[in-house]
Amino acid sequence: MKVTPVMDARTRRWRAALFLFMLATGVSMASWVARTPAVRDALEVSTGAMGLVLFGLSIGSMAGVLASGGLVCRHGGRLVIAVGAALLVAGLLVIAGGAALEVSGGVFGGLALFGAGMGLAEVAFNIEGAAVERTVGRPVLPVLHGCFSLGTVVGALLGMGLTAVRFPVGWHLALVALAVAAAGMWTVRAVPAGTGRESAVTGDAESAAGSGAGGGGRTGGVRGHLAVWRDRRLVLIGLIVLAMAFAEGSANDWLPLLMVDGHGTGATAGSLTFMLFAVAMTTGRFTGGPLLVRYGPAAVVRASAVVAAVGVALVVFSDSALLAGAAVVLWGLGASLGFPVTISAAGEGVRDASARVAAVSTAGYAAFLVGPPSLGFLADHVGLRNAMVVVLVLLGGAALITGALRRIPGAPVGEAPASQPDLV
Repeated sequence: MKVTPVMDARTRRWRAALFLFMLATGVSMASWVARTPAVRDALEVSTGAMGLVLFGLSIGSMAGVLASGGLVCRHGGRLVIAVGAALLVAGLLVIAGGAALEVSGGVFGGLALFGAGMGLAEVAFNIEGAAVERTVGRPVLPVLHGCFSLGTVVGALLGMGLTAVRFPVGWHLALVALAVAAAGMWTVRAVPAGTGRESAVTGDAESAAGSGAGGGGRTGGVRGHLAVWRDRRLVLIGLIVLAMAFAEGSANDWLPLLMVDGHGTGATAGSLTFMLFAVAMTTGRFTGGPLLVRYGPAAVVRASAVVAAVGVALVVFSDSALLAGAAVVLWGLGASLGFPVTISAAGEGVRDASARVAAVSTAGYAAFLVGPPSLGFLADHVGLRNAMVVVLVLLGGAALITGALRRIPGAPVGEAPASQPDLV
């Protein structure tokens, strides 16, 4: 079934809801990051002990990411988003309470809930965003991820301001939780039921054809979710998203410290450099749509990988802190489109689109969560600047295989999935 690429009021509400909640999740994440020093001071723990507390976020995020794709295949994206939003809100409230009561275990548990909600919601949002793209026939995922980036900028500025006036961190995070709850409730009402469940239906049909018996829906959905990796093109797309997510996540985790330890800047300059990176990411995502329409995803991601690689190379090899700081703009612009464009290509014009999007999203978020921290172990031996050469190599490799992102012949962007949900 082909859908005319014109948005009606319900589709616009669907898209706007996704944009709003991604903005809210960006604000919530940056709000937590900005108030991390205040939480550490409230808990009165050492840096090492704070590292153990922060591990709760990693555990929860990985659990959410790994579970999300299968849950969407079984129950649809709307239910998974609702659960993710509830966990996000609960996590923020528990973190706020733990900080106010000076209970490290409370903050750890809150971070685990927050991370699980983030992981669940973000994979589901990629599936929803890809479905909107197929409905309207225009790029949506870059702006969707741009809303998250914009949210991180807003949240960071808000956190800096409230820190400056010594606003209690518990009340800050509680207010953010209320805002996320309001955005989540509106989003769940605007998102159609059933998006993502077409892969479960496909899995059932394949299972029944192969065995001669009607298999259970959940078993088929999970089998179909794993079977998509037999596609060589999807494997290449997965490698691209790994590289681009690694480049983005490395900056998120290490850029301030890279400027402080690697280039001798002050802590304030390091934070401002990260802000510059976030602004560049946001700009690239909001302005990339016309480039994708004109040149196609393969050319855009190839150019993006090269631009990001130039930025990383200047940060690593330049001895000028000023030049390295300016090169962060190239790093951010280059990394901005890689993740959303590869997610879009994974789900383009195929029946098992949701399973493919979920698989590639999971690979990308795994790179976000596991890849950048691994640079810390390497940096202990070769230094942080030299460790960033890994990012440079991955970007170069991604630029060589972007041909996998070329559109499938006979599968135009405006083609909807086989079981397009009713927008009600």
